Amino acid sequence: EERTSPFEGSTGVVHPVLNEAVTQFQAATYKEMLPSTGPVRAQIIGSSTTGVEQQAKRVQDYMNYMLMHEMEEFEPEFDQMLYFLGLAGSSFKKVYYDELLGRPVSKFVPVEDIVVNYTATDLQSAERVTHVINISGNELLKSQVNGVYSDSKMTDSGEGRQHSEVKDTYDDLQGISSGYSDKEFTLFESHCYLDVEEYPDTDENGEETGIKLPYIVTICKETSEVLSVRRNYSPEDPKKSKIPHFVQYKFSPGLGFYGFGLIHLLGNLSRTATTNLRQLIDAGTLSNLPSGFKARGMRISNDDSPIQPGEFRDVDVPGGDLSGSLVPLPYKEPSGTLFQLMGFVVDAAQRFIGNTDMGMGNIGNNNGDMPVGTTIALLERGSRVISAVHKRLHGSMKQELKLLARLFAEDPQPYPYAQEDEVLKSEDFSGAIDIVPVSDPNIFSMSQRVVLAQEQLQLAQSNPAMHNMYEAYKRVYEALGVQDIDQVLKPADVQKPLDPMSENLAASKAADGLLELRAFIEQDHDAHIAVHQLYMKSAVAQQQPRIAMVLEKHIYEHLSMKAQIMAQESVNQVQGEVPQAQYEAQLARIQSQLFMEYQQQNPPPPPQQDPLVQLKQQELQLRQQDSQADQQLDQAKLSMQQQDMQSDQQIDQAKLAIQQQKLAMDQRG
Repeated sequence: EERTSPFEGSTGVVHPVLNEAVTQFQAATYKEMLPSTGPVRAQIIGSSTTGVEQQAKRVQDYMNYMLMHEMEEFEPEFDQMLYFLGLAGSSFKKVYYDELLGRPVSKFVPVEDIVVNYTATDLQSAERVTHVINISGNELLKSQVNGVYSDSKMTDSGEGRQHSEVKDTYDDLQGISSGYSDKEFTLFESHCYLDVEEYPDTDENGEETGIKLPYIVTICKETSEVLSVRRNYSPEDPKKSKIPHFVQYKFSPGLGFYGFGLIHLLGNLSRTATTNLRQLIDAGTLSNLPSGFKARGMRISNDDSPIQPGEFRDVDVPGGDLSGSLVPLPYKEPSGTLFQLMGFVVDAAQRFIGNTDMGMGNIGNNNGDMPVGTTIALLERGSRVISAVHKRLHGSMKQELKLLARLFAEDPQPYPYAQEDEVLKSEDFSGAIDIVPVSDPNIFSMSQRVVLAQEQLQLAQSNPAMHNMYEAYKRVYEALGVQDIDQVLKPADVQKPLDPMSENLAASKAADGLLELRAFIEQDHDAHIAVHQLYMKSAVAQQQPRIAMVLEKHIYEHLSMKAQIMAQESVNQVQGEVPQAQYEAQLARIQSQLFMEYQQQNPPPPPQQDPLVQLKQQELQLRQQDSQADQQLDQAKLSMQQQDMQSDQQIDQAKLAIQQQKLAMDQRG
């Protein structure tokens, strides 16, 4: 920029703080939102089965292949859109089926080429969205030949393309000067609501309602002719809702329809930094090349050119005193305070947009002793603005990918790569699969992802028994961007569905805690239950009660999944959406019925007594028998003693009788 104020030759430099902010935002967001493997991730809605997982992988692979390889415009258009988004605050992507290319396209539309009605709050509810299209005469003719537009005779107005003030500013920044250009036309493609007489909206009785329906009307600005009128709703849609074609990306919410960009948020700081930088450079220029006053009669040779370093010139001084004839102006050197002020302004701008990773240098310097909460706080410090921007971009990109998925589902062409199963794409793009961006809305930089993965690994290493160590290490490698992780890590044991006999053989490992015996929803549950019941009656299983317990629990899991299938089939027979509470009640009734039938067919065996209890009981019986024997022996001894006592008494009585007889005889004699 050539400037003559405040003096001829003053600097026109612009401080790069705004350009740095826009460039860093574009570079960081481009890497996160559009990785090399593709931006699409298929998410399963509802229960996950092997068939649904394969369906999700087909959808994900196909969309990533189309976006990164077939749709050549997608990547450069997205890249350019991010730069305009960071600068202006709003950008638009137009998703539609291109008749000339024969495939869906997603093109970037600058904010100045989208015109909406004054009361619009968002694209979906706007009564009118007009896309200003600048098209060459040859491209317009090709569209007319292919039936995109009517074959009206297009005549050039001779005025040429009229540039707007915004376009002129873009041309100045790029160094483009307006001159001769090929014949171009400006088309107004208006997505609006119309009440067409030939196709009115009717109610259930066939009477006209007068409600305007969504249409796309294309008008040529130069000729004022209507080139096309197309229906913008699906004939099968009873609500006749508008089919969206535009997606708005916002950097920061503004006061109305459009968002605020870095030029709005950092404009004043950028101007202040530019002013300070110019003052510092101009002060250095004036200090190095001083000027001042000289006496009128003093003569200096070649006074019209500045003095070069090491040069001495002749001076004619009338009074003989050179210092008295020259008076320099009191210019000061660049101010240190002004330099500090410029640094403060630049730091404030960088803190606002999160360009500086504050505290990141302290992470990891404490030998792993830093708490996880402190690490997360340091990551979030100074990055709240860019984190919110990243979440808004994630939501907008999700809308764009859903629009592309709708167009891919309507495309009758087969998959471009070989498939084991010939499945129609319209069936793959069903309600069971949700298309979401591969980016994480809560993580906006690689450094944040690496630090969080390291903290997760540290927590997992503190208690390996409660964590999946393979997954913890895998996430660290994924955060670092390592390719072919399976060649570095030992693959984890992923359990797959087994046949009934294999499950019987695996029951012994499950009983020892070496394996988790799992049932899968797609298995034949009745066949599995029958085989497990026969195995439980075998001699091998009866000799190992723990195996029988594992198989019994496994049978209950099969019964639960069988009940889920029966409940889902009963719900599918009902027209309309079934509430979740009603489905859960139906599932509980079916589970109760299946469990009662299983218990009736397989009553539990009588409980077996513990061998230790049996030994104790036998010991008590022996003790009772010994006690009874002792009692009998004691009674026998007692009876013998009584008999002995009776015998002694009889003997004593006989002796007494003899003594009495002998005494009586002695008295007689």
